[in-house]
Amino acid sequence: MSARLFALRFAAAGALSLACLSALAASADDPDVARLVQRVNVSEASPDAAQYGAYERLKARQAIDAVRTARSRDRAWTLRIADRRVEIAEIVTRTQLAQREIDRLDRERSDLLVEASRRDADRARAESERLRVQAQIQAEEAERLRLAAEQETQARQQAEGLLDNVAGQQAAKLRAARERDAELARKEAELLGQTGQTVDTPKPAKPKPKKK
Repeated sequence: MSARLFALRFAAAGALSLACLSALAASADDPDVARLVQRVNVSEASPDAAQYGAYERLKARQAIDAVRTARSRDRAWTLRIADRRVEIAEIVTRTQLAQREIDRLDRERSDLLVEASRRDADRARAESERLRVQAQIQAEEAERLRLAAEQETQARQQAEGLLDNVAGQQAAKLRAARERDAELARKEAELLGQTGQTVDTPKPAKPKPKKK
């Protein structure tokens, strides 16, 4: 417990004790005055309420003093005024205490809203980062597929080129072979023409008679 808080509680306890003594002393003279003094002292002795309604309590004490000094014919209306002043002091004190509590709750609400906004911002940043990473992964996957498709296209084109080369080479070899055969046939015909020889065509053999 801090020294300041201890001092406030000690002062409040002392004030409450004095209030009780004053009320007892006043009650011996006038119970109505004692009742009003007790009400004022109770609100003033509270550490929380003492800082509120000080002016209204001062007016209430002045009204109570007026009851003490009033003549008998004026007692009734001065007592009503004092009672009203005490009631006003109590209402002002309670109102200001309630306003202080409302302000405290408003501050707590504002703090909670700020905290909630911060958490929402954190969640939004986390979601944005997740989406960014996901988009990056998808972009990298799309790039990988594009490169794979390009490599596949290049490989197919190379294979088709090799097949075309092989087919061309085979066709060239076939044309060369045919040209050589034609050249050989031409030379053979020329040689045969120069010597006047003809090529005898072999006759087919007669079939042998079957034995009976």
